[in-house]
Amino acid sequence: EIYFSQQPALVGKTFGEALLAFEDSTVIGLALGGSSVRLNPPMDTLIGSQDQVVAISEDDDTVCLSGKTSWPIDQAAIRMGQSQPAKPERTLILGWNWRAPAIMRELDNYVAPGSEVLVVTDRVERQEELTACCPNLHNQVLRFQRSETTNRQVLDDLQIETYQHVIILAYSDDLSPQKADARTLVTLLHLREMSKKSGHTFSIVSEMMDVRNRNLADVAHADDYIVSEKLVSLMMAQISENKYLNLVFQDLFDPEGSEIYLKHASEYVVTGQPVSFYTVVEAARQRGEVAIGYRVAADHEDASRAYGVVVNPDKSAPVTFDAHDRVIVLAES
Repeated sequence: EIYFSQQPALVGKTFGEALLAFEDSTVIGLALGGSSVRLNPPMDTLIGSQDQVVAISEDDDTVCLSGKTSWPIDQAAIRMGQSQPAKPERTLILGWNWRAPAIMRELDNYVAPGSEVLVVTDRVERQEELTACCPNLHNQVLRFQRSETTNRQVLDDLQIETYQHVIILAYSDDLSPQKADARTLVTLLHLREMSKKSGHTFSIVSEMMDVRNRNLADVAHADDYIVSEKLVSLMMAQISENKYLNLVFQDLFDPEGSEIYLKHASEYVVTGQPVSFYTVVEAARQRGEVAIGYRVAADHEDASRAYGVVVNPDKSAPVTFDAHDRVIVLAES
């Protein structure tokens, strides 16, 4: 989880130096004087006597300095390649509820210019509402289609293989949770079968109103995600333990500042040979980013390995990346 910890030994040190000061905790930001939180501040930010580090760790008592003064960083393995320029994306939204306009406005902050979003729903009266709520989209073109989202022929005609992302919204405005979830499940099962048959992979984010129905739609891999009210409950439980976590979540979800990205490992370190995660942290630090983990593409369907996602790894442990693996970073873009 995310914890706050005051570390007197880091007073006068920079945020960049703090990134290497922990073996099995990952510093992601600073709580400045207990009044504000900055995730991934400038690397030369000095840590004051009233400041706390914000870190990912197994428990609050595991946020401990390693005491190391040298680290197994392979400078020769660091690569400073430029990130791939963002390309226009196509997003498909199936279904409808009151959250749809907010999702599209937020999505517009992250996609590249020239992107496109298509909303498909059988609620034809929502087209005017959608247009009125999203009049100033800058990076994506909004299209609307009235169709039955549980109809397999409709889904086939949409040419799913031309989309990178699919969002399934529950019809929760006018259906009971069980009926809304039933429609979501039907649509989700169609999409999974279509993806398997065509060989085209795309991220699927589905909304479930009743968390008990989540078990009926077990995820196939990490790109197939079920959002339910349980996520909100988990956040509320954490914030109840530490109100300052709300500032962390606000910073993460705000389009301004740093967000979490998965970037090609080859942009940070050489692939095909073992390197310590300290080396990855240093490579990200030189780019003004915070490395918090990685994703092994070969394990993307293995639930026992968290679908290849490793957060807060032991920094001394060697890891060998291939061309398809990603580094998880906090970055401006």
